[in-house]
Amino acid sequence: MTEQDQAITEIRESVRTLCAAYNEDYWRELDKTNGYPTRFVEEITNSGFLGCLIPECYGGAGLGLLEACAILEEISRSGGHPGAAHAQMYVMGSVLRHGTRAQKQKYLPEIANGTLRLQSFAVTEPSTGTDTTSLKTTATRKGDKYIVNGQKVWISRVQHSDLMVLLARTKPIDQRHSKTDGLSCFIVDLRGAEQRGLTIQPIDAMINHHSCELFFDNFEIPAENLLGEEHKGFRVIMDGMNAERILIGAECIGDARYFIDKATRYANERVVFDRPIGQNQGVSFPIATSYAHTEAAALMVEKAARLFDRGESCGAEANMAKMLAADISWKAGDTCLQTHGGFGMSREYHIERKLRETRLYQIAPVSTNLILSYISEHVLGMPRSF
Repeated sequence: MTEQDQAITEIRESVRTLCAAYNEDYWRELDKTNGYPTRFVEEITNSGFLGCLIPECYGGAGLGLLEACAILEEISRSGGHPGAAHAQMYVMGSVLRHGTRAQKQKYLPEIANGTLRLQSFAVTEPSTGTDTTSLKTTATRKGDKYIVNGQKVWISRVQHSDLMVLLARTKPIDQRHSKTDGLSCFIVDLRGAEQRGLTIQPIDAMINHHSCELFFDNFEIPAENLLGEEHKGFRVIMDGMNAERILIGAECIGDARYFIDKATRYANERVVFDRPIGQNQGVSFPIATSYAHTEAAALMVEKAARLFDRGESCGAEANMAKMLAADISWKAGDTCLQTHGGFGMSREYHIERKLRETRLYQIAPVSTNLILSYISEHVLGMPRSF
C-alpha cells in the first residue's frame, strides 16, 4: 500500500466516524422539512474535510481530488447527502486554477476556516439548459464594475452560501469569434445581494438540493471579481465542471455501495418460505451484478481523479466516470428497492430518499445523452451531432 493509499484509508475511516453521528434519521428529517444540514456542514468544515482541496498556505488541507472523492463517497455510503459539501469542492477547481493572487488571499483562508461558504455555481438558464455557450445573462463593463442582467435556474444552495461563481455573457453572440468566446466568470458576494438587484426564488423539487431560480436586475459586481480572463470564462468553468463530474461520480459510487450494503443485509436477514431470500438466485444475482459494475465504475472515477490531480487532460474520463457511476447507482438503487419489496416503499427504510437523490445524476450536472455525444465526437471521431 502506497503512502497516499494509506492516507486515503485513514480519511475514509475518519469520515465514517463523523457520519456515524448523523444517521439516516437525521437526513430523512431534513428531507421532510427541506432543511439544511447546518450542524453537519459545520463539523466537516471544522474537521478540515470541506477545505481539503484548498492549499495549506491558505489554511486548507492541500489534498487532491482523489482524497475529495473518498470523502464524498463515504458520506453517500453512510446514507447521508453530500450536496452541501460537493459544490464547495468543485468550485475550488475554478478559483484555484484561475483566481488572482489577491482573490485567493481574500477568500480562501475564510472558506477554509468556515467563515465564508462558497457553495453555488450559477451557469444553467431556463431557455438554454445545457447549451451553455448560448446563455443570455449579460455582464456589461461600466467603469470599475460589471452590470448583470438576466436569469439563472437550478442554482443550488444560494440561500446557504456567501459566495457564488457566475458565468455571464460579456460579448454579444453576433460578435464572438467562436461558440465559447465572450463568456466570463465572476465571484459574486451574496451577502446583501437581494438588496442590490438579485431576486432569489426557491424551487419546490423532488430532492432536497435547495435549488433556486435567480433574477439579476442591474446587479453590480466589482471588476476585480472577474475570475480568469474576460471573454474566456468557458475555460474557467470547464475546470470546475470536470472536477464536478468526477466528484459526482464518487458520490454515485457511494450511493451504489449504500444500496448494495442495504440489499445484501436485508437478503441475509429476511426469511420467506423458511429460508433467507438471498438464497434465491433471483434475489442474489442482481445484487452481485450491481457489485461487479460498481467496482468497475469506481476504477474509472479513480482514473479520472488521478488524471485531474496530475493536471492532465481528463474530459473524456470525467464524463465516463460520471455516466458509469450514475448508471450503476440508479440500477443498484432499483435492485435494493426490489429486494425489500413493499418495505422499500416505506420512508422508514430510507431507500426512497436515496433513490430520489441518486436519480438526479442521470440528468445533472450533465445528461447521459450529452456525455455520449461528447464521447462520439471527441473520443471516437464521429461527426458532431449538434
